[in-house]
Amino acid sequence: MARTKLSKHLSQAEIDHFLAEAERLHKSIVQPRLSPSSEHYRSLQNTHEALLKTVKDITGKDASFIRWHGTGPVQPTPGKPA
Repeated sequence: MARTKLSKHLSQAEIDHFLAEAERLHKSIVQPRLSPSSEHYRSLQNTHEALLKTVKDITGKDASFIRWHGTGPVQPTPGKPA
């Protein structure tokens, strides 16, 4: 049986796939409207924090799929002049 050397990093295609799946998971975490005092809310928040940390660890950047609710810089609407 031949041994292969394991990679130490994901390929760009693997990173792109990971980011697409991370975005899907992000949406499933933030979609439910739960009371902040509920156990499920707190559990989902912990999961979300771990997801965002993992995205940053793998890509070296903050998750691009996060949209801050008016607290971040203004982004131009695609297709409309600024």
